[in-house]
Amino acid sequence: MNHIQFAQEIYNRFGTIKRCRGCFLYTKKGVRLTDMNQENGRAVLGWDAGNAFTFFKNALNRGVTGSFITEDVSRTDKAVSELLASERKVFYFSKKADALKAGLFFSPEGTSVWKPWGPAEIKWADIPCVIIAPPLPWTDSLYILAVKADVLHSVDSTAAAKIFASSIIIPFPLQAAVTRAFYNMIAALQQREEKDWFIYDTILTKYWERKGPYLYPKIPEEKYDSFVLHCMDCGVVINPDYHSPSIVPFGADKGVFTKLKNSPFEF
Repeated sequence: MNHIQFAQEIYNRFGTIKRCRGCFLYTKKGVRLTDMNQENGRAVLGWDAGNAFTFFKNALNRGVTGSFITEDVSRTDKAVSELLASERKVFYFSKKADALKAGLFFSPEGTSVWKPWGPAEIKWADIPCVIIAPPLPWTDSLYILAVKADVLHSVDSTAAAKIFASSIIIPFPLQAAVTRAFYNMIAALQQREEKDWFIYDTILTKYWERKGPYLYPKIPEEKYDSFVLHCMDCGVVINPDYHSPSIVPFGADKGVFTKLKNSPFEF
């Protein structure tokens, strides 16, 4: 099921989404949905990414809405450097393929896609080029390439300029929100842990294999669309893409899965 069909199915059942907060969606028909899709992971910190959109609104009020170089360029570098525990230079791309191409130019054997709460054995500080989807909703067409400073300086500047021709400058309010989202993610990485995820296992592991906060379906692929709709009818919104994980709803009461527990999906 694609995301357009997914959104339409939510609308057909519950009307428009009127408000989003934390891991919940509040609908026009007064139904609260537990969100385990979380904008395919970009809303893993909640629909305000902590308080990131407050920073967006504050920056917007300053009127600097063009694609200018602002003070937040260096602030984002610092935030991402702290996230990856290594000095980084950040570049923005509107397509993941362009970010990947640039990363492979600098380090064909050392370019990886970052994922929070991923395998503990990955040492992000040692990886020369890291592609990051900002943990911020409304940025599905934004990707970041974080290049280690020493790697960047070792490459011919003329060749590098050609590679970065497809990079973009994003408006200051969005820069401010992305930067704050990264700092909020750094805090969340220290706060959220296994004890916050396994408490739902008695219900969720019937349908998913859990790795950290990520849920990989046990449902056969040919039945997955039906399972998505079944969960929706039980007030639970999961990732409509079979090949992308759903996410454990941080902070939700176990009671949000009562309908799913009482109305099991047979597969």
